[in-house]
Amino acid sequence: MHAEASETRSIFGPLLEHPGETATASNNSFGDFELAGWEDEATAAEYDRHLSLVTTQSLEALLDDAGVRRGHKVLDVATGAGYVAAAAAQRGADPLGIDFSTTQVRLARARYPGIRFEQANAEALPFDAESFEAVVTAFGLCHLPNPDLALREAFRVLKPGGRVAFSVWDQPERAIGLGALYDAIREHGSMDVGLPAGPNFFLFSSPERSIEALRHAGFDSPTFRTVAQVWRSSDPDELFAMLATGTVRAAATLRAQSSQARTLIREAVRQTISTYQRDSEYEIPMPAVVAAAVKPLR
Repeated sequence: MHAEASETRSIFGPLLEHPGETATASNNSFGDFELAGWEDEATAAEYDRHLSLVTTQSLEALLDDAGVRRGHKVLDVATGAGYVAAAAAQRGADPLGIDFSTTQVRLARARYPGIRFEQANAEALPFDAESFEAVVTAFGLCHLPNPDLALREAFRVLKPGGRVAFSVWDQPERAIGLGALYDAIREHGSMDVGLPAGPNFFLFSSPERSIEALRHAGFDSPTFRTVAQVWRSSDPDELFAMLATGTVRAAATLRAQSSQARTLIREAVRQTISTYQRDSEYEIPMPAVVAAAVKPLR
């Protein structure tokens, strides 16, 4: 991955060398770009319909590492369709889900009417200090202009002894569905398509970077682990179609390719996916990593 880091910048954002370092000249445009993408009802629906089948496979690990249990007040940041908040409620916790997208908030409220969901900014949480026993975010940090600031906000709103946990995709060479697309664009198209610069999509996929970020935000006893997830499909073209319609950065990059390049990219992804055929189904590894830490006691 180190040899490829400079090549991933235009599709996945610049590789920031240290937590707290941000692409300040373009943070606002990147945030606006991400928000506009996730406000789109079709994009949110496609993500919910397809990618959530993968991302929900690691939600119990996320809640475990956050220490979520009965009676805990839990903040679910970047809640999306509300799956993590709902799983916390099943444990007897008292969850509150927030998302910067009003479209996502409406989707979550419709699916889980008994749970509270609100529109809010992860980088400026509208809550008092020491309000929650746990703060969690599933696959949300990679969509924020300043993920380090979101971690500091999580620290602020946690009670002493409270825990934070987040999940992100594993490195693209292991999260095969994403890696296949990345490799195909690099080979057959262009990753330099003028998207607003933001944090690298895989910024927190390594233990060193996640642990450093958590310590930088003030947390103690950081942990990091890989959680197996599998994308299952009967159609080798389904993953390409889903990434082209149910994501923001990847979809925008694909739309910017020429028609010929898109055809070649689709074929290359199909060839990679075909190597994971098991009988009549394709089983593509899409692991997550989960990082967690604790707010020190006074």
